[in-house]
Amino acid sequence: MMAPRLQLERAAWRWIESVRPEDVKTEQIETAYRIRLQACKRGTCRRNCKGNPNCLVGIGEHTWLGEIDENTFHSIDDPNSERRDKNTFVGLTNLGATCYVNTFLQVWFHNLELRQTLYLCQNSRAEEHDAEDDTDYEPQTICEHLQYLFALLQNSNRRYIDPSGLVKALGLDTGQQQDAQEFSKLFLSLLEDTLLKQKNPSVQNIIQQQFCGQCAYVTVCNQCGRESQLLSRFYELELNIQGHKQLTDCVTEFLKEEKLEGDNRYFCESCQSKQNATRKIRLFSLPRILNLQLMRFVFDRQTGHKKKLNTYISFPEIVDMGPYMERKDEKCVYELSAVLIHRGVSAYSGHYIAHVRDARTKDWYKFNDEEIEKMEGKKLQLGIEEDIEPSKSQTRKPKCSKGFHCSRNSYMLVYKRQVEEEVEKSQSEINVQVPDFLQKLVEKDNRKFEEWCAEMAEMRKQSVDKGKAKHEEVKEIYELLPAEDGQPYEFVPLEWLQKWLDDSTVTKSIDNSKFLCSHGKLHPDKVEDVKRISQKAATLFFSRYKGSPRLDGSALCQKCVIERCRVLRLKNQLNEDYKVISNLVKAAVDSNEGYWIGKASLRSWRQLALEQLDEKEEETRHTNGKTNGEGSAVLEAQEEALGNRKDEEDAEQNLHFNEDILCSHGGLCISEIERKLVSTEVWNRLKVYFPKAPEFISNQESCQKCQTLEREDEENEALHKMMANDQKTALLNLFQDKNRPTLQKWPQESDVLYIVSLFFVEEWKKFIRRPARCNPVSSVGNSALLCPHGGFMFTYDSMIKGDAKLIALLWPSEWDAISRFFLVDQPMKVSRRMEKTQNDTVNYEYHTDPELCLECREGLLFQQQRDLREYTQATIYIRKVVDNKMIVKEAAPDLNVSGSDAEDEREEPKAEGESDPDFNQSNDGAKRQKVSNPSTASSISTFTVHQKPGTRRSIRHRKVRGEKALIVSANQTLKELKIQIMHAFSVAPFDQNLSVDGRYLTDDSATLGSLGVIPESVIYFKADEPVADYTAMDDVFQVCMPEEGFKGTGLLGH
Repeated sequence: MMAPRLQLERAAWRWIESVRPEDVKTEQIETAYRIRLQACKRGTCRRNCKGNPNCLVGIGEHTWLGEIDENTFHSIDDPNSERRDKNTFVGLTNLGATCYVNTFLQVWFHNLELRQTLYLCQNSRAEEHDAEDDTDYEPQTICEHLQYLFALLQNSNRRYIDPSGLVKALGLDTGQQQDAQEFSKLFLSLLEDTLLKQKNPSVQNIIQQQFCGQCAYVTVCNQCGRESQLLSRFYELELNIQGHKQLTDCVTEFLKEEKLEGDNRYFCESCQSKQNATRKIRLFSLPRILNLQLMRFVFDRQTGHKKKLNTYISFPEIVDMGPYMERKDEKCVYELSAVLIHRGVSAYSGHYIAHVRDARTKDWYKFNDEEIEKMEGKKLQLGIEEDIEPSKSQTRKPKCSKGFHCSRNSYMLVYKRQVEEEVEKSQSEINVQVPDFLQKLVEKDNRKFEEWCAEMAEMRKQSVDKGKAKHEEVKEIYELLPAEDGQPYEFVPLEWLQKWLDDSTVTKSIDNSKFLCSHGKLHPDKVEDVKRISQKAATLFFSRYKGSPRLDGSALCQKCVIERCRVLRLKNQLNEDYKVISNLVKAAVDSNEGYWIGKASLRSWRQLALEQLDEKEEETRHTNGKTNGEGSAVLEAQEEALGNRKDEEDAEQNLHFNEDILCSHGGLCISEIERKLVSTEVWNRLKVYFPKAPEFISNQESCQKCQTLEREDEENEALHKMMANDQKTALLNLFQDKNRPTLQKWPQESDVLYIVSLFFVEEWKKFIRRPARCNPVSSVGNSALLCPHGGFMFTYDSMIKGDAKLIALLWPSEWDAISRFFLVDQPMKVSRRMEKTQNDTVNYEYHTDPELCLECREGLLFQQQRDLREYTQATIYIRKVVDNKMIVKEAAPDLNVSGSDAEDEREEPKAEGESDPDFNQSNDGAKRQKVSNPSTASSISTFTVHQKPGTRRSIRHRKVRGEKALIVSANQTLKELKIQIMHAFSVAPFDQNLSVDGRYLTDDSATLGSLGVIPESVIYFKADEPVADYTAMDDVFQVCMPEEGFKGTGLLGH
């Protein structure tokens, strides 16, 4: 079934079959512009009919017709939704990854004694601040920040407040999640040190009074029974949960006796020798607030990183710590007051939430950053929160008896000591008052909040008023939009109408310029992008929103319709002509009659004709509103700006009809293979479609210039072949790389070897192989090997070590031939002189001509060494060895591997089981892969390669199986390289053993440049234990760089 738009398009031009271009009248023009199509009625179209300019349904009018809810006129939330409800707590904004901070702040805020004491801190800055001043109060110290934050949490009108002041003062990275337990310790320690500077004794000691207990580490000698005791303070008990299910089991293990035996024996001062002993912890006193840290985040020795223990632990609402105290008769009953929770299965991601009990009402609340929810229900489940990610563990939640809770996500339990009922009642009735100097600051913030609420409410009101006015306008004008038959009409853009009906966008002026044809009228193809509306509605639009040009009934372009009619009729005729011409070209043609046509043109003339006809249609289609051809000029300028880069194949495809037999001089090409003789009838039919095509009758002579050039090319080609044959005969060994002299084994038959540029040799060989296609080499060009002073750049020793890949050595006889065939700008040679000593031993001295330039040689060496130390984005190769054999194929994908190894050279075959010389020293030196020496290797040098005669070897690095290329820089550390290797081979950094040039690389903090790793180095890599389970690498991939924790923050000092 044909699409509706195509049906309308066909119907608009169906009349061209019976109407010639010169007979086009108003009826055909209006049909082409679809003026007479029926308008669609509401409910008949699911979406707007773009092919029908009279369809005004589905353009966005449905949102305005009928009654409209006022809330649809604005996108502003009710500011009262940001207001704190009565008898509720205030939340804290999560600044990115600061949920761990928010949970502890809420727990500490609900410690009434701590809050009341903090309000007593001296704060002259807050007391002196003018609450009527426009400037904001900016706390400086931690105490000041915590005071102000607690005051806002207590009396703010906001539903949640922003803790960024405190977080910024602590220097925390808001985008990085940190260890919550470590944060708790460091913050309380920092707060304690800060409060000690206060003058009020009750303020100074509040941290110790609330959180500090006393214990002792007791060691007893098994030999003499001497007891050694070391007193210590603690602010929390760190309980191991691995292997336990009950909180009491964790406490018991914490206090259990430890045996000191063997190498771990204890030195007894009484015995004056090492003795077997026992060690345990004794609890002497417990704080009012007992923090029990459940050690869920532990170090995994297998992966080298932290992991989370997602095991269930059962804990009671009431716990009696008396049995664990040194004095068993002391009453130490604690009641659960908070549970801190970590959602997520990984130690490096997740979300922190706190369940906290209100000290006044005894109700439990869930504090989740900005959201606070009262935890109601008879069966209260503390420490239970759904995981962010599905857990890999299938452990089911165990059943808990009354008064107990089970959690797999709780990492800290906060217990508060129970006191006598009278005291407890008085404590619960403590009315913690915000001091006046802080209350003024809170009221100032509340005023700002109320002003913001009023401003948002006013904006909502303005949006509603504007929406109502727009509603009335739409209802007024939309009824006037349809153009009645016989009445004046105009065209406006469909896109503009849609935006006019879309209240979320600003209605701009009407722009009809992009719908114009080259004659300045409405283009027939643009009728799908406009709508025909009544002139009365159009006048209202243009008077209110302005714009131009206005397109009325006179904007229908007769010239465009006539041209389209002519083109479409030609297209219909094309099929008939194609059949006739296909039959005619099969018939033989007299050589004295007819016309020459390019075979390529003859094969594709139908396609060329179609493209040419389409081009005529497109000439004014994409004018961008420009008339008189301005649009096409813009397109031409854009094409020229792009460089108009095309290869020869594209150029051939873009030739016009019969231009494929034109030579470069505009005449008939020489080769008759590329052209065909056709009859006059065929040519006349084709001329209808290609009136400007080049015309060549059957007796037309080929281009005289091309004939002359062809003769010259034939003569030059013969000359080049003769030259190549002579040179190859004279220098056959040089061409075939046979019997080449080397410096390592100086030939006995000559004391002089000549030097030429290797580039010259390669270019000469190209000419010898293809003399007809390549230009002959005329000169040697040795001056490129010399320094600016005319001196040689390489020594005899450096050339032996492979420091001269830019040169080739010649025999004297070869040099004579070179001198005959080519121009030599600078003869160069190396000679050997023999000297006998008094002991009749023979010494050889080697000299170069020209002589070595010491100054430039030193500069070259310095530059080479600097390049090796200061490279960036260089390629090195990691060759993995497992069980003394290279890995054939890696299972893990290349995540960070360079694509530079995709050479066009084939990989050199290697012997099976090739071993690593750095890990497995082999006696067979011939099979050992050489690694370049950093003291001699450089960016422009390589080893001299011995090879079989007649074989050509590439100087590129050839990869072997089990090897991968990495992109590195000299200032990159070894640790960072190991991270890249981990991504490429899926082996953790701590399991990697790396070596280069027989040296092990062990210093992770050292840079690659300082370790002697240079570009193109091959680093041998051996894994201790290959990792088969890639899921075990999850945490390793998340933590690619060493953890810094709170280093650099205000918690540790800068």
